[in-house]
Amino acid sequence: MAELKTKKNDQNVEEFLNSVTDPKKRADSFEVLKLMKDVTKEEPCMWGNSIVGFGDYHYKYKSGREGDWFLIGFSPRKQYLTLYIVAGFDHYEDLLAKLGKYKTGKSCLYLKRLSDVNSDILKTLASESVKFVKERAD
Repeated sequence: MAELKTKKNDQNVEEFLNSVTDPKKRADSFEVLKLMKDVTKEEPCMWGNSIVGFGDYHYKYKSGREGDWFLIGFSPRKQYLTLYIVAGFDHYEDLLAKLGKYKTGKSCLYLKRLSDVNSDILKTLASESVKFVKERAD
């Protein structure tokens, strides 16, 4: 079984975010950092060399595959600010309908700019995702 390459490490989160060259994306990243810290009550950690994660949990699938992952996280990618949230909780689709401009992928929410979305709805999405993951991990 292949080992997961993205692992928690001691790289400095603020140094990483300060290295984001686009000033708006850098500012948005620090806003997301604050939002996720407020939601999780956890200190941020780097996962791999480009993901900021909060908290962690151990998962084990029926297939036998298992590992450790963050509760919620984000990465300031070149094209989008990528938020790693878990879908599937109650009202997920309703919240997305109220969010604003975004794209989604598997457990990812892609934002061009934070100003494109409703920050209260984004905070609720993040909070509900964390709650959902914690309930499933117990």
